[in-house]
Amino acid sequence: MARLLVVEDEARLRAYLKRTLEADGHVIDAAESGPDAVDRLRAGEFDLVVLDLMLPGFDGFEVMRRAFDRKPDQRVLVLSAVMDVATRVRCLRLGAVDFLGKPFATAELVERVRTRLRAPSTGVSQRWLHVGEVTLDLERQALSLGGREVPLSHREFMLLGHLMRRAGEVCSRRELLASVWGHTDDLGSNVVDATVRRIRGKVPRPVIETVRNVGYAFSAG
Repeated sequence: MARLLVVEDEARLRAYLKRTLEADGHVIDAAESGPDAVDRLRAGEFDLVVLDLMLPGFDGFEVMRRAFDRKPDQRVLVLSAVMDVATRVRCLRLGAVDFLGKPFATAELVERVRTRLRAPSTGVSQRWLHVGEVTLDLERQALSLGGREVPLSHREFMLLGHLMRRAGEVCSRRELLASVWGHTDDLGSNVVDATVRRIRGKVPRPVIETVRNVGYAFSAG
């Protein structure tokens, strides 16, 4: 059983998130504004914060900054309708462990929460993401492998970050389209496959496995 803080200013969605995550076995506290969230974080310990960005008082970015000042390894899953690449990159640089766009599938939210709770806490600032021998620098947007730094485009960085955070799991093309490009209605597009090919062309050995008819999985083995 984990203790979660849901930060969402829209009352109906906040109540829905609370019911959904309680039904999955978690203990849920809820906040409706930036200051409310910070007060609750100061008063108690939470295994995961599910955080909206557009909040009254001050926004989710400020909530994250204050949360990480107090507890550098605080897990934060951002849940936001703001889906542009720059916003997602900013959240990851600040230290968020995941980003899920609105509207969202309930089953995906529940599974992402479970995955983030299973992942070990790093106990350090989230500038780097490590999986095996591969390191992703969230500030420089570069991959390091075998002592060599490989610069990445925004899309390559977002795609690789998503796969690394779910290392060993299969990510569908629909999921990657939603996470990296902000939509799921263009399943005929080859942008996911093309971006994977570019990453593979920059990395000296394969780290992204193709799962036929499904999508991709990250493997550092």
